[in-house]
Amino acid sequence: MRSTAASTAARTGTVWDRAGIPRPLLFGFIGVLIFMIGDGVESGFIAPFIKGNGAGTEVRASYVITAYGVTVMLASWLSGALSELWGPRRVMQIGLTVWIVFDVLFLSLGAAQGNYPLMLVFYGLRGFGYPLFAFSFLVWVTATAPVARLGAAVGWFYFAFTGGLPTLGSLTASVTNPLFGKFGTLWIALGVIAVGGAFCLVGVRERTGFARLAPPGVRPVQSLARSLSIVWTHPKVTVGCIVRIINTAPQFGLWVILPAFFTDEMGFTDGDWLRLLSIMFATNIFFNLLFGVVSDRIGWRTTIGWFGAVGCAVSVLALYFVPKLLTGNYWVAVGVGMVYGATLAGFVPISALMPSLAPGNKGGAMALLNLGAGGAAFVGPAIVSLFLGPLGRDGVVLIFAGLYVVAAVLTLFLRLPKASEEAIREGKSLHEATDDDEPLTAPAT
Repeated sequence: MRSTAASTAARTGTVWDRAGIPRPLLFGFIGVLIFMIGDGVESGFIAPFIKGNGAGTEVRASYVITAYGVTVMLASWLSGALSELWGPRRVMQIGLTVWIVFDVLFLSLGAAQGNYPLMLVFYGLRGFGYPLFAFSFLVWVTATAPVARLGAAVGWFYFAFTGGLPTLGSLTASVTNPLFGKFGTLWIALGVIAVGGAFCLVGVRERTGFARLAPPGVRPVQSLARSLSIVWTHPKVTVGCIVRIINTAPQFGLWVILPAFFTDEMGFTDGDWLRLLSIMFATNIFFNLLFGVVSDRIGWRTTIGWFGAVGCAVSVLALYFVPKLLTGNYWVAVGVGMVYGATLAGFVPISALMPSLAPGNKGGAMALLNLGAGGAAFVGPAIVSLFLGPLGRDGVVLIFAGLYVVAAVLTLFLRLPKASEEAIREGKSLHEATDDDEPLTAPAT
């Protein structure tokens, strides 16, 4: 049924409809891309930068990034809950403001002064910024796109998201670091952030995101309660949240340990590492689109389980251990990095699947989805902080591979309710579907 609905949508409508992009949100996708380029500039060097500007050690630097992950996790949940109350656009405005203010404080009072406590505070608080901006736009996307094309729509979102963080962001840093230094690069990134935010907020005029998404009678406390109560009223959504955490937790953890691994142990230059990271996620953004479209045809759950979870379990081991076995072979490292980037994209349909698991409480589902996305930014570095000392890099990577195996098993439980299947057949959006949750049971096969 999904295949038929998606094929019909592909044959009709504008070129944007056929590509899976909601036309009224086009400038939003472009704005998110620019915003995330600014955010992603630091991804390949922030851990050693913090280490060299007051932290002193790799572990102490990981504490700063872990604090950042805590606020990212909280803001990610709030992006869904607050978008229900205030509308996605207003929450995006708040996120943009937070990012700019606390980045200025982090750079001027923290890093520039080598003040470790202030870096910990300001970089941590800056973590509220990008989830409120980017994930609120994702809420806007899921509220606007037809369910039958939702996989493709969220594929385009992640094309923009990972196109900036870290792909084009790291590529930008590889050019600007030698010219302006890391401090100069971070100030340039701040300007890019402002341009992307303005582009998105001024360019998108689609009215759904300007208004609250919650029903008129729902008050703030009720809305926040709905975003929490979904944990037990829709247990499959909770399982989906765990899968979403596992999706990118290893990615965020690898950003802490791989810069030193590739430069100190493998002998690559900083520029080599940043280019490797850019190529890895350039592959990822292409496969984000591919798996977004493919998942509308073969099924979201199948794509997540096999291409995402199982694929990443294998590729994350290859990313670390293959270069270690073939020390100094840069292009082998690039090759396995591309494979990891491709398999990460297999998780893209989770953003279509989760709100479809609870069409009657889409805001709560999106809040939990975004909590999972933000939780990954905390869990990955936290695993590094806890286990890097006793287990070393090898042990941390084995933990990451094990998490992907767990995700593959959990995916078996993520079956759609009848209401969402019906919405797919009829070409409706999630706003037009009603709730019809099913008990949490794994399929027979």
